Amino acid sequence: MNEAHPQNHDHDETGPSRRSVLWTAGAAGAGLGLGALPAGRAAAATPGETVPGAPAAATAGTAAAPAARGRTMIGVPFERRSTVRVGIIGLGNRGGSMIDLFLAVPGVRVVALCDPVKEKTERAAKKVTDAGQPAPAVYTKGDHDYENLCKRGDLDFVYAATPWDRHFEMARTALRNGKHFGVECPLALRLDQLWELVDLSERTRRHCMQLENCCYGRNEMRVLRMAHAGLFGELLHGAGAYIHDLRGLMFDPTYYEGPWRRLWHTRLRGDLYPTHGFGPVANYMDVNRGDRVVRISSVGTPALGLAEYRKEHKPANDPSWKESYIESDRTISLVQTAKGRVIRLEHDVSTPHPYSRINSLGGTKGLFEDYPERIYLEPDQHDDEWGDFAKYAEWDHWLWKEHANPPGGHGGMDYMMVFRLMQCMRLGLVPDFDIYDAATWSAPVPLSDASIKAKGAPQEIPDFTRGLWKKARTGVDSEKPAE
Repeated sequence: MNEAHPQNHDHDETGPSRRSVLWTAGAAGAGLGLGALPAGRAAAATPGETVPGAPAAATAGTAAAPAARGRTMIGVPFERRSTVRVGIIGLGNRGGSMIDLFLAVPGVRVVALCDPVKEKTERAAKKVTDAGQPAPAVYTKGDHDYENLCKRGDLDFVYAATPWDRHFEMARTALRNGKHFGVECPLALRLDQLWELVDLSERTRRHCMQLENCCYGRNEMRVLRMAHAGLFGELLHGAGAYIHDLRGLMFDPTYYEGPWRRLWHTRLRGDLYPTHGFGPVANYMDVNRGDRVVRISSVGTPALGLAEYRKEHKPANDPSWKESYIESDRTISLVQTAKGRVIRLEHDVSTPHPYSRINSLGGTKGLFEDYPERIYLEPDQHDDEWGDFAKYAEWDHWLWKEHANPPGGHGGMDYMMVFRLMQCMRLGLVPDFDIYDAATWSAPVPLSDASIKAKGAPQEIPDFTRGLWKKARTGVDSEKPAE
């Protein structure tokens, strides 16, 4: 893949040490306990033991869709506007770099910034004024000042890059205040939260999106167009993953500026970070656009990697020695679709391994596999010899043809995502993905955990579209619009 080293790829939500304590405190108690499910959300008890601090077992739930509380957001365009006014919550590693991309896109103004650490907000605000824009409003008064940002009347879109357990409440606050919302992965950690955001998006008529940058990678977009053109034949299977050795970073006291990321390995056993691998493969298979995922079955290895790393690298008085890790070093999930296709998802951030998202797709006419990229399509390839994927550059998406050398990290996929989203908002287009995609891509977090606890028993994946997945529609494989 023509991509720079994926530094910071998963490090989406960072915060100061004081924030990392406050912004994740709820995870070990009621903040991630299930509580009462909203009416119509049937739930089933999770087999197996209960792990303190993990999403409650009832998050497994049933796949029966509750009655709609609003009109669908499928096919709903943004309101056309000459300038998109953006507010950003969270200015750590991810938010602090993504602001550069918002500022690089024509027709975008960064109006407001929020982070409890004043220095981070000041540094980001200087980027705004250095770009020739008016000084943004800043919100630094504690962990809930983002609520005041969302109340502003001069914002169109709110972007959040914060610790995972804050995503749900920030999405809810933005939607209730009439703002379109985009967030780093995952959207939420419980099924009832995902359903609540589906309902809220429909009631408020505002889009709520998982900003999955891997959907905009050059290889991913090329494979997407090739799949939709029929080059792989009838699609049969695909695979996606997040495999990235994060041991050093998770024990680094300054990188995440707190242990919030590592602490999730004391709370869940399932796939903590599914969307980087799931999103692109779901796009290949038109999930929610003619097919849907119906069930997931997950297994996991013992949790040994972080404890071994701690033993070798941390002194006996390090606070991490109070932690007991339960997250499987590698989780492997099999997802089946309504058409019988199979998607394999993997997650591993605690053992030695080169970076990989696997990113494969197979059909009746051949196969693509990434890391390293290679292809085998009939009649082009034969005699068990892989083909050169670079020879299929004609299938590049128009975004990559128009922006051959995009700015920003991760080989340009971040910029492509921001550019396209802002373009859709300016021109009044339907977004490439919506709340139904966001909920579907995040659902493996609680469901893989429930399946592992149930010794691999399949868990039903809700139909967040309430039956509308049967209708084909466009997505990331878009046509270039006329400006």
